[in-house]
Amino acid sequence: MPAYTPARLLRILEQTYPDARCALDYRNPLELLIATILSAQCTDERVNMVTPALFERYSDAASFAEAEPAELEELIHSCGFYRQKAKSIRACCRRLVEEYGGEVPAGMEHLVTLPGVGRKTANVVLNEVFGQPAIAVDTHVLRTANRLGWISTRDPVKAEFQLLDAVPKKWWGRVTLLLIYHGRNCCSARKPLCADCTILKGCPHGQEALSV
Repeated sequence: MPAYTPARLLRILEQTYPDARCALDYRNPLELLIATILSAQCTDERVNMVTPALFERYSDAASFAEAEPAELEELIHSCGFYRQKAKSIRACCRRLVEEYGGEVPAGMEHLVTLPGVGRKTANVVLNEVFGQPAIAVDTHVLRTANRLGWISTRDPVKAEFQLLDAVPKKWWGRVTLLLIYHGRNCCSARKPLCADCTILKGCPHGQEALSV
């Protein structure tokens, strides 16, 4: 019997969640960038409730850059941390206008220089709209990858690089979404459904939990 390698477990997760996709609604790179900034400490469902009116009011980087702070804050208020997020969005879009002609750049080295954009947000944009395989580490990815023994850190940046080493390159573009779906549907933080897990045989944490 072959070992339960990350590749083997990811194949099982691909069969378990064949429709795993980015849950944020967007039509272009800028909309995904803004939506991802808004998604920090907020659910994707809530962001998707906010963005239709937001993107109708502000259709490009220039309009976001020139937005009145109070008006922008009101539109994104329900996403939480709205003052900081509004500040980041305006500053980010000013940088896009001033340095990139209002377009979202397709490179990690450029994206992480934008206000409000860290490696997680940059990786989401690179993977989703520019087709550059990248691993974005959120709370679900961090939790499930640790439980599977693929990583041994709680730091998202260290986790990203440990996953790049552990996971075959052909899976870099899918591993984030598959682990997010598994984290939401089975491998929850407090009461994981280990007995129902499709990759239980390859999970040290689940094996130990069920042996108690």
